[in-house]
Amino acid sequence: MKRGFGLKSYALLYLLFLYAPILILPLFAFNAGTVVSFPLKGFTTQWFGEMWADQNLRQALGRSLIIAFSTATISTILGIFAARASVRYRFPGKGPVFGLILLPMVLPDIVVAMALLVVLLSLGVTLSIGTIIMGHVLLCMPFAVAILTSAFQSLDKSLEEAALDLGETPWSTFRLIILPLVMPGIIASFLICFTISIDEFVVANFLGSGKPVLSVYIFGQFRFPAKVPAMLALGTILVAFSVCLLAIAEYFRRRGIAKTGGKDSGGFL
Repeated sequence: MKRGFGLKSYALLYLLFLYAPILILPLFAFNAGTVVSFPLKGFTTQWFGEMWADQNLRQALGRSLIIAFSTATISTILGIFAARASVRYRFPGKGPVFGLILLPMVLPDIVVAMALLVVLLSLGVTLSIGTIIMGHVLLCMPFAVAILTSAFQSLDKSLEEAALDLGETPWSTFRLIILPLVMPGIIASFLICFTISIDEFVVANFLGSGKPVLSVYIFGQFRFPAKVPAMLALGTILVAFSVCLLAIAEYFRRRGIAKTGGKDSGGFL
């Protein structure tokens, strides 16, 4: 037996178990039958047309895009400041502060959602798209900080020092030298946060108002068997969209590391 054969077999079976449901999803999205079962009844694109004709789905998608874009923008901007402070400065309580920023990455989403709901209701805040954005920013911030910290750490400090020696102010150095160099990391952070926000369900369900976002709408439609094929078609599109965004984010992350001369210690893909 070849060395490492057992470990490779385990890895292959694990990946098959993990991704087989996702790979099967497009089969039923193009299946002519209304029941999700084998054998398949034939090929059709009917469910994609039915999906797009659903006005409620389009409205939910519009709300999700607004939330995802706002979340990605806010999380990335806050992540830039936090990552810069983490890499460049030393101050009392730095470790605990950044530990708290990264804490939502390991907390169950339902715990975060319940805590936010209790706090917001006790403060008399009306649930809306704004409250969902607040919750999503809390969840996405750790990922933005992690990505951007890596980008800032790969910078050559001598470039910043040279700019300051030549008469540039700290702000102009940051704007003209540092930001262009970490721009691939910024783009990667934005795309990752966008993907997380548009796919997130628990916080959106807890903190949303009566108008559902896309993930909540999809969950509700599975109560009706006739709607399931159209939701599978939508799921196929969302999987392809998420994979494309992650691939683009990984490309920009690696480009940023290569641009600054750093070493790649692993990525998303």
